[in-house]
Amino acid sequence: MAKAKILVVEDEGITAQDIQMSLEDMGYEVIGPAANGDDALALAEEHQPVLALMDIVLKGPHSGIATAIELKNRFTIPVVYLTAYADAATLQQAKKAEPLGYLTKPFNENDLRAAVEIALYKAGMEAERRELTRKLQEALDNIKELKGLIPICANCKQIRDDKGYWQSVEHYVALHTGADFTHSICPKCTKELYPEYYDQVYKD
Repeated sequence: MAKAKILVVEDEGITAQDIQMSLEDMGYEVIGPAANGDDALALAEEHQPVLALMDIVLKGPHSGIATAIELKNRFTIPVVYLTAYADAATLQQAKKAEPLGYLTKPFNENDLRAAVEIALYKAGMEAERRELTRKLQEALDNIKELKGLIPICANCKQIRDDKGYWQSVEHYVALHTGADFTHSICPKCTKELYPEYYDQVYKD
């Protein structure tokens, strides 16, 4: 099984090295570490990590918060913040990237492990939710195809598709909705086609 890729964005060299070693000991593949936002975005585009550990305060023109928002919007990569600044104003700004967690410095390996495992679990659940939403939207789009005028034969009840081919109602509906059919026979048709069974089946 491939190791989960985690992007580390931390501009303090010793801290970045400690995080990298801890993550590798846990069995993850570390991307980076990156010391600034531009490098983080370039690495994310190249390696497509499943999670980023992001220092809020970075050197360079882009803050950790701005970089986290870019990671989310461009690559759908979730973030766990690493920060020594846990004041209310900073946290309010940090929420814009919808992070999966916070680690307040200094933290130990157990704190890191717990934060990463919980974040990966949340990320997996979110990915499943997005896939379910996509499938539901596809189903709705298919159902919407049946709205409007449908050309149907007045005699045999076959339907003409947009390429001019005629097909059964069952085939047309199944093709455009994914629905399956079971067949039975209504009381009226039973009485007309099988009168000898009608009284037995539909007697009062």
